[in-house]
Amino acid sequence: MDVIRGIPVSPGVVIGRLAVVDDTRGRWVPRRVLGDDIDPAAEVERFEAAREASIEDLQEIHREATEQMGREAANVFLFHIGALNDKAILDPIRACITQERVGAEFAVADTLRKWSAKFAAHKDPAFRTKVNDLDDLGTRLLGHLSGAESGTLSFDGPTIVASRDLTPSQTAGFDRDTVLAFVTDLGGPTSHTAIVARALGLPAVVGLKTLTLTAVDGDTVIVDGHRGTVILNPDEPTLQRYEASKKAVESYRLGLREVAGLPSVTKDGVGIELLGNIEFADEIKTVLEMGGHGVGLYRTEFLYLTNNTEPTEEDHYEAYAACVKQLDGRPLTIRTVDLGADKYTQARAHAPERNPFLGLRSIRYCLQNLPLFITQLRALLRASAHGPMKIMFPLVSSVHEFRQAKHILNDVMEDLHEAGIPFDESVAVGMMVETPAAAVMIDAFARDVDFFSIGTNDLVQYTLAVDRTNERVAHLYQPLHPAVVKLIRDVSRAGRRRERPVSCCGEAAADPAIAHLLIGLGLRTLSVTASSIPPLKRLVRAVTVADCERTAREALSFDSEIEAAAYVRDRARRLAPEAFEGRLED
Repeated sequence: MDVIRGIPVSPGVVIGRLAVVDDTRGRWVPRRVLGDDIDPAAEVERFEAAREASIEDLQEIHREATEQMGREAANVFLFHIGALNDKAILDPIRACITQERVGAEFAVADTLRKWSAKFAAHKDPAFRTKVNDLDDLGTRLLGHLSGAESGTLSFDGPTIVASRDLTPSQTAGFDRDTVLAFVTDLGGPTSHTAIVARALGLPAVVGLKTLTLTAVDGDTVIVDGHRGTVILNPDEPTLQRYEASKKAVESYRLGLREVAGLPSVTKDGVGIELLGNIEFADEIKTVLEMGGHGVGLYRTEFLYLTNNTEPTEEDHYEAYAACVKQLDGRPLTIRTVDLGADKYTQARAHAPERNPFLGLRSIRYCLQNLPLFITQLRALLRASAHGPMKIMFPLVSSVHEFRQAKHILNDVMEDLHEAGIPFDESVAVGMMVETPAAAVMIDAFARDVDFFSIGTNDLVQYTLAVDRTNERVAHLYQPLHPAVVKLIRDVSRAGRRRERPVSCCGEAAADPAIAHLLIGLGLRTLSVTASSIPPLKRLVRAVTVADCERTAREALSFDSEIEAAAYVRDRARRLAPEAFEGRLED
């Protein structure tokens, strides 16, 4: 049994079989059994086509390497070409496909893995060095077999996916009938991939560092998305303990649905609006079922991250109009695209940025890519004709940026008006507060801004200078750091003073302990993932605003994030123990 600790990013407990995918060495590939309607001969033909394409690649590489490095150094590629013509390798691959009726990918990976093991065990170092050659050869063959870089990952049965890393589009593309959970070596608590996992309700643990180096396809594994623990090949007592915990959590979740229809009002009669964060329009149904009042954050960049082509104005419009219609008059806040620091835009850049999180991202990216920005704004305004909607700009750090974005929006309004296209001319326009600069200048912003939403994911990152996707410094990412708490307090005060609504839509708000502090700091609207709404409603109904304000005053007196966190969490558990029932904590 091997216990590996990482970063919990999406709660839940899952026990199942592991599939190690997207491994750069190409040695571990899911075992795909061919259906009755698939002729193994056709799968052999797929392999032969990949083999011939690989040989063509290698012949070209060998020619270039001979010119650039000399004949002797280039001869390594002749070994690769020779291996692709060697019956000792080819015949087992063909036999594996036809006799075991499995996909060509698995046949290639399994055969080359066995040969690698033989070479690795050889006494002669010359043979042992061939392991890397076989790994490289396997990667090339599998690349030709897979064709596209990404697609829907599906498996023959319930599976837990393990990978070095996953993109948001890969995560969103999971076959939800077979993928139960996922674990990765890389990643942080507020990466886009983690956000998608929470949105889809997939338990996930990231930042495991070397899991894919030790895990083997088919291992029995326990994923504890509450504690951030992955257990490979658990012993029987551990299995029994987690089976019991899993049943307890499932029972608790069923009980949470009972509170969905109850009012979100504190014991002293103060209403707290609980909204949902979504990435896809079809999540709205779940938000409402869980007791959410509407949508407080629609992250529109997933229109880009889950497609290979840039969305058109109609793509945008259809997505936004679908949200408005499903909500039927309930609140909806749509954030303009937060692109620039993600793999999507960096992969397409002529010169990728060295530090994209401090570079051309979010509103800055939009202001320098006006056709993209205007396309989205036109679609947003057109959709606003169908019902109430708010438009929100991300990562604004100066008043000039907001005014510039608002000016472009006004120009789009004029164009639509001249074309006779209907839209809501009084649509509210707000901004995310995600940088210390925005928090400090909040009074100046309030002259132009209709509403504010505090994004704790980036506010914590930029206040504490912690890369929130870097597993090496994840322990320094502390939403209850005194500096962060004071900035939130200042924004909340300024909002009340200027009569500008302030909400919080960051992931920290989903934690009942932090949520009760936010209420104490003056916030009356929280926007979180759908699954987090019922526990928050239990918290709200168990406390008074006076209770929360006392917590806030005390938390602001600490100069240590460790002391502040310990106090806030302990007090929240004493005030509202029912909000923490069923949560697996150490």
